[in-house]
Amino acid sequence: MPSSSSAGPNAGKKAPLAAAVFWLQAFRPARTRINAWERWRIVLGAFAGILVAGLACHVAGGTNASGLLWLVAPMGASAVLVFGVPASPLAQPWSVVGGNTLSALVGIACARWIGPPELAAAVAVGAAIGLMLALRCLHPPGGASALMMVLGGITDPWFALFPVLFNAVLLALAGIAYNNATRRAYPHRQQPVAHREGLSPARAADADLDAVLARYNQVLDVSRDDLKALLEQMKWQAYQRKLAGIRCADIMSRDLVTVTHSTPLAHAWALLRERRIKALPVVDADFRIVGIVTLADFMRAAELEGYQGMDAKLRKLLGAIGPSGKPPVVGQIMTRQVRVASEQRYLVDLVPLFGGTGHHHIPIIADNGRLTGIITQSDMVAALFEPPKQPL
Repeated sequence: MPSSSSAGPNAGKKAPLAAAVFWLQAFRPARTRINAWERWRIVLGAFAGILVAGLACHVAGGTNASGLLWLVAPMGASAVLVFGVPASPLAQPWSVVGGNTLSALVGIACARWIGPPELAAAVAVGAAIGLMLALRCLHPPGGASALMMVLGGITDPWFALFPVLFNAVLLALAGIAYNNATRRAYPHRQQPVAHREGLSPARAADADLDAVLARYNQVLDVSRDDLKALLEQMKWQAYQRKLAGIRCADIMSRDLVTVTHSTPLAHAWALLRERRIKALPVVDADFRIVGIVTLADFMRAAELEGYQGMDAKLRKLLGAIGPSGKPPVVGQIMTRQVRVASEQRYLVDLVPLFGGTGHHHIPIIADNGRLTGIITQSDMVAALFEPPKQPL
């Protein structure tokens, strides 16, 4: 029997409304995630850049120059890019200089040779964008430079040199000085595209990023290197967040293989080989840890300094008979000083032990001191590994 719907006859009307609201949310301005210092850095940089370009060009053009022939309006937009987003590919010196100057030349040509101003304006902007893309100097204010030439009826090619080229060069130089003085790399170095063949893992990751960007096939207002750095920082942030929330009880191995102080060495050695493990916790009658025996303990007891004679020395150790007439036991070779951790301890606290002190196995104990598990390097790697979701 089909279930009855509680949505009623208005259910079909809500879906288009929700879709419309969702679409309208795209017009909401994004939050600018920068602090007050960065905001002031941008404001003062744009002020200084326009001031330098304006004063120098005004003096070069003569103090009697009328109008704004010594400073063109698109430089204001260029200043936003140069000082606001100096890492953007659209804001690099060649983009500023080439984009503005070449676009101005395109606009001048269209103003001179195309009669209808509407057509001249459209051709100027479109051709300017095409030329900037071809010459790797895409710069949004370049479109304004081309349009300005048409709307102003400017047909003199020298105008592209002065004031446009002169303005752009001075603004770029001011950007180089100011951005580097305020610890913003400018120009922003662009790394070459990596090819996959014969690459190291790090270079292979670069090739993967290039492949994704090629499939994305859109102009990004962020450099490839900055995008790579952001992705690496995001992965590190996620790694820290994930690691900070994991406790030892969440990942420890509970299928324990233990021995006692009196377990014969031959039996302990057989357990290590059968289970293909490298350490055995040593417990007492109350299952409290009193030591640990590892492959290193066997090698030290057998006085193994190399592979030569290993089999013979191990057989001698395992088959030895002590003064009491009994075979050697675990208690004779085990390591008694054992680093342990509680079940509720965070995994992040164990990273220095695995990474810096040479520990490969850390027994985990409950609040009552009883052994409840063990964490190995393999357990930690498995806990931190999480394959990324396949992109849609």
